[in-house]
Amino acid sequence: MTQHPTQSPQFFLTAPSPCPYLDGQFERKVFTHLVGDKAAEMNDLLTQGGFRRSQNIAYRPACETCRACVSVRILAQEFTASRNMKRVLQHNADLIGHMHNAEPSTEQYSLFRSYLDARHRRGGMSDMTVLDYAMMVEDTHVDTKVIEYRRRGPDTFITGKGQGELIAVALTDKMADGLSMVYSYFNPDFDERSLGTFMILDHIARARAMGLPHVYLGYWVNGSRKMNYKMRFMPQEHLGPKGWERYTNEAVSR
Repeated sequence: MTQHPTQSPQFFLTAPSPCPYLDGQFERKVFTHLVGDKAAEMNDLLTQGGFRRSQNIAYRPACETCRACVSVRILAQEFTASRNMKRVLQHNADLIGHMHNAEPSTEQYSLFRSYLDARHRRGGMSDMTVLDYAMMVEDTHVDTKVIEYRRRGPDTFITGKGQGELIAVALTDKMADGLSMVYSYFNPDFDERSLGTFMILDHIARARAMGLPHVYLGYWVNGSRKMNYKMRFMPQEHLGPKGWERYTNEAVSR
């Protein structure tokens, strides 16, 4: 009898560790490796099934007593910006986003370091070196892009990559059905610009221009205030036991 090698990925389960979002809870994750010529296809399927990517690992929560983490994706083609979001876009009209292949730079790392020191000094990424950062960007077997957002001054004409002051960066996977925002960071001195909101709005615009239906935002953690911002981008779908379902919340402030 002929033996055929299997293409099915192997999944592994982490040990319990304290939840970074909810006090008193412990998290576990199921994960697999994204490698080989089928990595992009597998990443699409797993992301649609509630997984997230970190370097060449795809993971999702597998907590024993908690189901607070919910996968969220924006319906890009139906999205309409609120008045506040339009003000954010206007405030950042001097920024130009350039999408290119996943290549790290010392300029990116300097901005990344400033962001971590200001926002996540005690977080799990706080001790990342420049080599760690390079691995975060480069260690991918899928169609990963870096979007650099640069400020255009009155005497600056931006024609492409590397020109103008770097203000924010997004690491993004381009998939068959949307854009998945893997990680983003920005200059902490520009809090008044709401750059996190701006980058999500820019991804929605890019998805629409590409004819892609979704922008994947990762997990919304019910009960975690730091995750509430994701609920502002309506309409959106949440992944539940019956699959992706449209979510509405009239109490969400627009």
